[in-house]
Amino acid sequence: MTFTRKWRYMSRPHKAYPTELAQFHSADYVEFLHRITPDTQHLYANELTRYNLGEDCPVFDDLFEFCQIYAGGTLDAARRLNHKTCDIAINWAGGLHHAKKCEASGFCYINDLVLGILELLKYHARVLYIDIDVHHGDGVEEAFYFTDRVMTVSFHKYGDMFFPGTGDIKDMGDREGKYYAINIPLKDGIDDISFTRLFKTIIAKVVETYLPGAIVLQCGADSLARDRLGCFNLSIEGHAECVKFVKKFKIPLLVTGGGGYTKENVARCWAVETGVLLDTELPNEIPDNEYIEYFGPDYTLKVPNLNMDNLNSKTYLSSIKVQVMESLRAIQHAPGVQMQEVPPDFYVPDFDEDELDPDERVDRK
Repeated sequence: MTFTRKWRYMSRPHKAYPTELAQFHSADYVEFLHRITPDTQHLYANELTRYNLGEDCPVFDDLFEFCQIYAGGTLDAARRLNHKTCDIAINWAGGLHHAKKCEASGFCYINDLVLGILELLKYHARVLYIDIDVHHGDGVEEAFYFTDRVMTVSFHKYGDMFFPGTGDIKDMGDREGKYYAINIPLKDGIDDISFTRLFKTIIAKVVETYLPGAIVLQCGADSLARDRLGCFNLSIEGHAECVKFVKKFKIPLLVTGGGGYTKENVARCWAVETGVLLDTELPNEIPDNEYIEYFGPDYTLKVPNLNMDNLNSKTYLSSIKVQVMESLRAIQHAPGVQMQEVPPDFYVPDFDEDELDPDERVDRK
């Protein structure tokens, strides 16, 4: 979905070509994803291990097409922002932040976020990446760990062997990228007040210091209370408050989904946040539809948080804020980049994909 202040519309993304996916991922990894199927995976035991497929990254029917669709959505969103055809672009199917250059990780196969950021860097000197998934955005951080052209800011659970085990506050980037990776490691049970207060304080200072030309916001919904794999205590309103705050900067904004394992609450959350981005307040009562049974027994949009202990003390959160502010003070000015010719978009459609039958598959060779 893309929109300006005057109008908004939905568009079907193109399916990303292998050459587009290989702008970040290794060509051999992309080719393997293209080739592997559930029926043939027994022939590729070594490759499955090498590329970390299996267990939490299983091979399933039409895996590669799935990757093409969600990656294509993020690429198209970035290109629409680049060409100023919209102010905000949303791809709720995207946000798979764990995938690495040569391997899958944590339910993520292709890192659409890295691909989208690389696309934005063609037109913007600096891109800010913000991640509010309960898991550390390790794949995105790793991709840009040595550059100052992307600042990554991740709010996540850290410690207790929680996946992926990275994201210590001491991890700040390196070489040209030193101080441009910001990690906010949190403990179980953080609530709306604690989270949003810390989020707003840090993000306001980040934007003031870094002066990004574009922002990418990953809205993983597994940071909500009641998530099957999460351990935070955010309500949907608290989660959406972060989206509302970032929107107020009026900087070109690419919004994606991410994790979320209580599916009915994921749908609720991203519906509310779509409304936030559209300046539209949605009624709490969910209208009748073919999926209404999933939202019983109350059939309401907003879900309250839980009565659980917040293990993040005021002292602990204050220490995080102090350390982050010290890191930001080490950045004397927003980094610049020498002007250069803008590379062309890889994908130039020779037909209107919005006219295609959505139920008919189109092979991308």
